Amino acid sequence: MSKKSKGSKILIKLRNPETGTFYTTYRNTKSQNTQEKLKFRKYDPKTRKHEEFVENKI
Repeated sequence: MSKKSKGSKILIKLRNPETGTFYTTYRNTKSQNTQEKLKFRKYDPKTRKHEEFVENKI
């Protein structure tokens, strides 16, 4: 069973391009602050460090 988005939020995948590890999260489409691709520093268990994760298509 897949997750469904509610209202103006869509499900996105944050992926580390170097290792392929990914996280999923929601993004608000109505906000002016989220027009470009999201970038977060999150923990990557493969490298055991905090790395930059970039928004990617699901």
